[in-house]
Amino acid sequence: MAATTRILIAEDQGMMRSALASLLDLEEDMSVVATVARGDEVVAAVRRERPDVVLLDIELPGRSGLDVIGEVIDALPGSVVIVVTTFGRPGYLRRALESGAKGFLVKDDPVEELASAIRRVLAGEIAVNPQLAAQALGASPNPLSDRERQVLNASSGGATIADIAAGLHLSASTVRNYLSSAIGKTNTRNRGEALSLARDRGWL
Repeated sequence: MAATTRILIAEDQGMMRSALASLLDLEEDMSVVATVARGDEVVAAVRRERPDVVLLDIELPGRSGLDVIGEVIDALPGSVVIVVTTFGRPGYLRRALESGAKGFLVKDDPVEELASAIRRVLAGEIAVNPQLAAQALGASPNPLSDRERQVLNASSGGATIADIAAGLHLSASTVRNYLSSAIGKTNTRNRGEALSLARDRGWL
């Protein structure tokens, strides 16, 4: 008898988390061994439960799912990560795959597609929402460096230069330089426009 695939789900919406767990548990070859609601709980849960597959949302409290993909793989090299998100953006797809994810699906996909994707990924394939894959082929690559993304992200909510500098342990002049560079690379007029465009493209 084939071994049961152990699955961990990271999803902040309680109803969605329960629905995914219930539906996947109906599959004869799958078992949901743990669920978490926060991004900063994922790695500890992976070390504790040692799942074969981690289903990871992007917009999680604590930490973004995109930011923990690499840590999940480092914590348990034999596991595979599949991103399951509402935010089907080409930039997110690029970042997820570059970080080591083996699948990227959107929540509008039928649950049968998710079960199929899990099996395909475990067989060594890459499973990506076809429409998003097509969009990604024509999308511009992320022009921002990691530090530019970090500073631009920290500028949301009306944060001042001093706020950003203190939060990231940088000098005010360094923050201004990163923001100026990000504005130039995104061909926008100010940091608000740069932030909006970068989020829309999935670069943050």
